Amino acid sequence: MGEANLYESPARELASGHIKGMWRDLGRAAGARNVGLRRIEIAGGHFSTAAHEHGADEEIFFVLAGDGLLWQDGQTWAVAGGDCIVHLPRRGAHTLCAGRQGLDVLVFGERRDTPLVALPRAGVAWSFPRWLELGGGDSPYAREAAAGPPECPPPSAERPGHLVALQDVPALREGRVRAVGCTAGAQATGLNHVALAAGEPGAPVHCHSQEEEIFVILAGSGVLELWEPGSKAPEKRPLARGDVVSRVPGTGVAHGLRAEVDGLTYLAYGTREPGDMCFYPQSGRVSLRGLGVVLRSPEIDYLPRG
Repeated sequence: MGEANLYESPARELASGHIKGMWRDLGRAAGARNVGLRRIEIAGGHFSTAAHEHGADEEIFFVLAGDGLLWQDGQTWAVAGGDCIVHLPRRGAHTLCAGRQGLDVLVFGERRDTPLVALPRAGVAWSFPRWLELGGGDSPYAREAAAGPPECPPPSAERPGHLVALQDVPALREGRVRAVGCTAGAQATGLNHVALAAGEPGAPVHCHSQEEEIFVILAGSGVLELWEPGSKAPEKRPLARGDVVSRVPGTGVAHGLRAEVDGLTYLAYGTREPGDMCFYPQSGRVSLRGLGVVLRSPEIDYLPRG
């Protein structure tokens, strides 16, 4: 598990014509394997990226601060702090345009896009149903800059289903959890907003066989508990605002988050692997996601109960 922080991890500027912003690759810094997390601080009046569409990856955006526009296939909608946007693969090209004061977003995503297959005799690379020419020339971002910024019509008043505001998402589990990703239509991944009062735990201590998770601390402080197999006490790591924690699957090390005296607010992102098995050592419960089956074993003596 690496170390990453929203505010302290190294940043690099990406600037090409109408595209400009500071990027932090928080997923790799935190040690993630098969998912990604980036923070993009989009400069005022500029776009985050070239308008693009993934062939396989699902993306979830969470707006930390600022305001601007979501641009998708020639339409726009206003976005602001607390908004969540889900982009399913092959559902249209999209990008973000910041307002005058800038736009600060987190981008969660998979790393599943099919690699290109090179056809050297034909001089192209193939990624069904599209292909591109092999060789040199300007970079894609330089070509996008040369094409100029996308035309932005006035934002539509009625929001699409894949753009939701945090306050409009129903609160679950006694008001602690808002399933923002699911509400915005995420299918392959999930993003929850969790707000814990002082001393409260998050999800029960658990570990996954296939699902990968990333946690982003938005406010407050807390503790990350890591339980090695057979241990009687956890390793405890302090959590503070801005910290990013990656939990890769298959380690056998169970984890849990707990708030301290000032409470703890965080985002929890995870994949939804159909073959995942999740083990809850305090109760001896095993959840088989793809089958919708829960198993229990009273014989497991892994952690003290309570």
